[in-house]
Amino acid sequence: MLSVFSSPGHYVQGRDATAALGAEMTRLGIGGPVLIVAGSSAFRLLADTWERSLTDAKIAYSIHLSGGECSRAEIARIAHAVEQSGSTVVLGAGGGKVLDAARAVADDLDLPMISCPSTASSDAPCSALSVIYTDAGEFEAYQLVRRNPALVLVDTSVVAQAPARLLAAGMGDALATWFEARTCSAAQVRNMRGGASTRSATALAELCYRTLLADGAQALTAIRARSVTPALERVVEANTLLSGLGFESSGLAAAHAVHNGLTAAARTRPFLHGEKVAFGTVTQLVLEGAPASEIGTVLDFCAEVGLPTTLAALGLPDADDETLWAIAKRATAAGETIHNEPFTVDAVMVVDALRTADALGR
Repeated sequence: MLSVFSSPGHYVQGRDATAALGAEMTRLGIGGPVLIVAGSSAFRLLADTWERSLTDAKIAYSIHLSGGECSRAEIARIAHAVEQSGSTVVLGAGGGKVLDAARAVADDLDLPMISCPSTASSDAPCSALSVIYTDAGEFEAYQLVRRNPALVLVDTSVVAQAPARLLAAGMGDALATWFEARTCSAAQVRNMRGGASTRSATALAELCYRTLLADGAQALTAIRARSVTPALERVVEANTLLSGLGFESSGLAAAHAVHNGLTAAARTRPFLHGEKVAFGTVTQLVLEGAPASEIGTVLDFCAEVGLPTTLAALGLPDADDETLWAIAKRATAAGETIHNEPFTVDAVMVVDALRTADALGR
């Protein structure tokens, strides 16, 4: 098995970075016209800056307002908008689901994709992977695309305007990166790009975890004050770049499979991806028999930044056997990443791990 490391073509991050969008596209030889697939908040905050930056660079563009879900129906709507506008570049601007839908369309139409996250709420921006949901919000499938984004541009001035909960959710998603990476490396399984993990990917995953522990709480304080600080910049980088490279080039394991399982319980759907992944991380550590000290560090971090550590905190205060079995069966479905664990995992083990993780969280 060959080792494979996957990354975007170019990564730009910093205060007021959107103003450089046109110049960065020109420098990379990416012309237009471009279709901007925008979430509502991204459109509200950035429409004027897109106008100035792209007009100055003489790049034509049009805007498609996203429906908010990365579903087959939304992907079809965006593809129609691309074809109607004659666009040759697809730019996603918004949260993870907006970026995932734009990425899927760009791959389907064999066009370059630009990723402009308006939050640091997940590690979606850098990857060549779209998570497809049903219109009702239940996990459906991972869609691997052929290429990573040509450009990822992260405007931390915009990220700082987002609710603090979104940054915390991004930390929940990033929290899993190191634990899933080391599991996949130990099990010698294929990463998300079909190859073995590199030492570089594992090192980035570990740096991601260390950054969260060191800077997570301070970054939350900054975003509550709508301020861009060095701690916020470091956590945005961890949530976006380090976690994105770490998960894609190392692999996923039980934490994300538990997230997928939780989507089978309708009452968890109002909760964010990273919030469910955080609980999935605790569940993975229980499943693997991790030391109590390590689980304690993760639980303390989650408490410090406001991530859920109990089923009640995810809308399941009275989860019965039927609900837990539904979650566990979905988490252990054929092809799920929980089967990257270096031992056989079945639904019985997951139910026990869910109950124990919940008890430890309480």
